Parts: sequence; structure tokens; C-alpha cells
Amino acid sequence: MQYWASTDLGAVRTQNQDAYQVEKLDKNTILCVVCDGMGGAKAGNVASTLAADVFIKEVKRAWSSDLTGDRLEQMLRGAVKLANFTVYDQAQQVADYSGMGTTLVAALIRGKKATVVNVGDSRAYFITADGIRQITMDHSLVQMMIDRGELTPEKAKRYPGKNLITRAIGTEEQVQCDVFNLNVGKETYILMCTDGLSNLMDDQEILFEIAHSQDRENCCERLLDIVKKRGAPDNVTSVLVAL
Repeated sequence: MQYWASTDLGAVRTQNQDAYQVEKLDKNTILCVVCDGMGGAKAGNVASTLAADVFIKEVKRAWSSDLTGDRLEQMLRGAVKLANFTVYDQAQQVADYSGMGTTLVAALIRGKKATVVNVGDSRAYFITADGIRQITMDHSLVQMMIDRGELTPEKAKRYPGKNLITRAIGTEEQVQCDVFNLNVGKETYILMCTDGLSNLMDDQEILFEIAHSQDRENCCERLLDIVKKRGAPDNVTSVLVAL
């Protein structure tokens, strides 16, 4: 397994409120997390950095190579729960942090199996030479409207409330995460990114840049360059894992 990552202010923002971390748990296992903070200049970066740090540390503490199936899912849910409680507690204790929160998307990849968890609208994609599939489902207002048939995916990209999310780490005392399990193999990829990337690139563009490139090492930088040429109104973060 190899991985590459990139995070950037974008072309408009003055502070990067995204955060990511990647850790090898053993020679066959990698853990990645991406967070997109919110809550203003004083708090968004605190929420994302804190959530990513707590999540990674809790998984490392609880990790065992014999964890599989329901026990593995339970461990990841527990790490999300602890990250949520920690951010929420800080938001209650510190006036400047009031109302802060963050998205979270993470993947634990071991051998030919991957488990993905998410809260909010930061995404994970599964990519092969044959196609791209969004693993996660956005917890957002526009996704709810799409599900109800009130918006098409094309119109959702231009909808004024596209950045409103319905779940976040730290905004409530408890939060529910989604968990996805998938099979992976050679010449496949998992991409995790914030909406600063996914809002400005469609799936087929992402597929082309990753699966059909001879320069995998610079994929994240190329994605960033494309988004910045399109105005990059938000922070842009991506983590790409090649199997």
C-alpha cells in the first residue's frame, strides 16, 4: 500500500480548517482520516484537528490485528463517539469554541478489506480502472432533497444551501456515523476528500486523474491544481491510498 495527501487553503480562504492524518497500524494495515472544520476563524481548525487526533489515537489504543467484522466496526464507532464527545465538550467549555464542529471520513484498510466511516459531507470514493463509486453518503440538506426527489444531482451542485450538513462531529452530545465495508485489491484506490474538492470536480474527472494517470505520486496535487484553477472557494484536502 502507498498513500499520498494534500491540503491547501484554496484560493479564497485565509485559514485552512481542514485536517488529515495517516497512520500505519501494522505492515498490512493503514488508517486515514480527513476532517473539515466549521465554527468560524477561532474554532473550525480546532474542531477538525482535535477530531482527527482523538480518532486516530483511540483507534491505535484499541487496535488489535484479530479485530474483524462487528468488533472492528464497534471499535471504529467508538473512536467516532470519543472524537464527537471531545469536540462537543470543548465547545461547551470554551466560549470561543461555541458551536464548532467538523465532518469526519476515515478508512481502515487491511489486506483486501476496507472499512469506511463518515459523519457529514466529506467523502470516500472507491476507484478502479473501470470506474469510480462514492462509498459514503453525504449527511447534507441537498442529499436529503435528492433522496426525496426534490433535486437532481446536477441541480444540487448549484443549490444555494449545498454546504448545509445534517450531521457533524461535536455539534451535539451524540452523533451517529455510517459504516461501509468493501473488498479491495491490486490496482484499486480509495480517495478521501473534503467538499472543497468534490464540489468542483465530478466523478469522471476524478476517475481520469487517478486511474488513468502514469504519475500516481502527484495525483493529489493535480486534483488541487484543477480545483484552484476553478476558483477554489473552500479549503481543499485529499488523501489517496493505492493498493
